[in-house]
Amino acid sequence: MQIQSPVVFTIPLFGGIPVTMTVVVEWIIMAVLIVAASAVTKGWKLVPEGTQNMVELIIEGFNKFVENSLGEYWKDYTPYLGTVAAFLILANTISIFGLAPPTKDISATSALALMSIITVVIATIRARGVKGYAKYFFKSPINFFINVLDLFTRPLSLATRLFGNIFAAVTIMGLIERAVPIVLPAVFSIYFDLFDGLLQMLVFVFLTMLYIQEAIEE
Repeated sequence: MQIQSPVVFTIPLFGGIPVTMTVVVEWIIMAVLIVAASAVTKGWKLVPEGTQNMVELIIEGFNKFVENSLGEYWKDYTPYLGTVAAFLILANTISIFGLAPPTKDISATSALALMSIITVVIATIRARGVKGYAKYFFKSPINFFINVLDLFTRPLSLATRLFGNIFAAVTIMGLIERAVPIVLPAVFSIYFDLFDGLLQMLVFVFLTMLYIQEAIEE
C-alpha cells in the first residue's frame, strides 16, 4: 500500500506545482457537493415535499445535534461543522466508487485538523475577547505550557486518528481483495468502506464540536 499520494500532473507556475491524486479526488468531492447542493435546493417550495422534505429533516436533525452541545452559539458553527461532515462522508467512503480516499493521506487530514483548531481559537477569542484570551493563555507558566501543548496535540490527534483509521481500512480491504477477490470484499466493504468511514466522520465532527464547546463554556 502506497502511503505517498502520486502526482497526477504539474501546474506550470512558480517552477511547477505538483497536483497529487489526493488533491484531484478532493476537487471531485467538492464539485459533487456543489452540484448536489445546487440540484437539491433548486425549486424549493414553502411546503416541503419529496427530496426537499428528506433534506430538511437531515439538516434539522444535524442542527439539533449541534444546538444540544453549543446552545445559543450553534448557528455560528453549524455551517462549518456541516460542511466538514458532508465532505468527510464522501472523502471517507469514496473507495466504494474505486477512488482512493483523500483522508488516507496525512496531508489532507492535517489540513482538516488545522481548520478545526483555527475555528476553536476563533471561538475562544469570540467568547473571551482578545484581552481575555491573552489573559487566559498567559495566566501562569503552567497554563501557558498546557495551552501551547493543546495547540499542537489537538490537531495532531484529530489528523492522525482520521488518517490512521482510513488508511488501515483501505489497507485491509486491499489485502482482502487480493486474497479472496470474489465474494468477501463486497461483504467487508460494508464495514471498512462504509460504516467505518461514517464512524470516523462522526468522531472528527464530534471532537471538533467538543473543543468548540469547551472554548465557549470556559
